[in-house]
Amino acid sequence: MAVVLALASALVYGAADFCGGLATRRAAAFAVVGLSQATGLVALLLVLTVLGGEPTPADLAWGGAAGLAGSAGLVLFYRALAGGVMSVVAPVTALTAAALPVLVGLALGERLAPWAAAGIALALVAVVLVAAEGGLPSLHAAKTAGLLPALAAGVGFGVFFVLLDRTSPESTLWPLVAARSVSVVLVVLLALVSRASLRVPGRTSLLVVLAGVLDMGANAMFLVATQQGQLAITGVLASLYPVSTVVLAQLVLRERLVRVQLAGLAAAAVAVVLISLPA
Repeated sequence: MAVVLALASALVYGAADFCGGLATRRAAAFAVVGLSQATGLVALLLVLTVLGGEPTPADLAWGGAAGLAGSAGLVLFYRALAGGVMSVVAPVTALTAAALPVLVGLALGERLAPWAAAGIALALVAVVLVAAEGGLPSLHAAKTAGLLPALAAGVGFGVFFVLLDRTSPESTLWPLVAARSVSVVLVVLLALVSRASLRVPGRTSLLVVLAGVLDMGANAMFLVATQQGQLAITGVLASLYPVSTVVLAQLVLRERLVRVQLAGLAAAAVAVVLISLPA
């Protein structure tokens, strides 16, 4: 079940990023992030009125810290995209976000079957290949891209996964309330400090709301997955979200996949099979 939920979270994360990406073509990035984050928080609170849960102060603290890390990662990611080459920034960020939970899980004593370890290694390669929409970056591009912000963004996303793993199953989805509350406050404050617009055009609002609901749904599935399974496995599976994004871009926007991305899709499929094999 943990594998299924983690994989589902990757698919939904990718769909949320696709919707958010379309929205940022029509509205300021801060406005899209702020509204989507707030929408996700409202949707989560509605679900929790039915689901309930018994979070401890530690669960909420872990959630709040995760929200801070995730928000910082998002801001750094946008900064990296603005100052670097996207075909370099996206793979570097995705690989870092995928690798960190694996390393932490192994450091905490998680043990993996040989085929699962091979699947994780293959998944890390797949994340890079799928995200490399410009093909394999040239050496010159790698030098001129903002690699440090890209690495820092990946660390932020990876830490988000790791910190959510520290919460207890009894807390259900309450840690995400703390995470999203911190995220909303931080994004709004940054927008005010930078004097960025928080207005979203009317027609774009529905797309932003959809992105927020999907993102929160993905967070919820990942949280339950990581509470039930191994962080090294759930973290790398959730980080396969670029697969969903590029497939949607190909189906909806008719964007063409380069050979590197096709190889990444094939590698991701094999990786999922290996990771899903019983121990």
